[in-house]
Amino acid sequence: MAELPRKVEIWTDGGCKPNPGPGGWAAILRFGEVTRELTGAERETTNNRMELTAACAALEALTRPCQVVLHTDSEYVRNGMERWIKGWVRNNWRNAARDPVKNFDLWQRLLAAAKQHQVEWLWVRGHSGNPMNERADELATQAREGLGGGGTISPN
Repeated sequence: MAELPRKVEIWTDGGCKPNPGPGGWAAILRFGEVTRELTGAERETTNNRMELTAACAALEALTRPCQVVLHTDSEYVRNGMERWIKGWVRNNWRNAARDPVKNFDLWQRLLAAAKQHQVEWLWVRGHSGNPMNERADELATQAREGLGGGGTISPN
């Protein structure tokens, strides 16, 4: 009998201030009683790029195939993975208007990172009191604010 994949819960967040501008991202991975926090930042980016980067980094941190429940407050990330990406791939990374898909590099990275896992994409309303979403937001903000003179910080 095949071994059931490990179940991992992930919460991600990313943002910029201003948008575009300096940005930070965070991911919290929980497997049983073990919790791991990842963060990073970029000097010039967008909210959407930070949201995507958080999801990429989280899935890339997993060392074996897992059953993943990924919580995101980004409808862009969730809808992209659940609704839009198959059409984008079919249309050679063009959207419905036939324009190139924005953040193509990160969508490709996310698709590759998700491929080996069973991922359930759950949307959670941001800033609504969900403790794990609030923690991810706090970490992403700290990463953005900690940029100082450096370029990219990744991952903790």
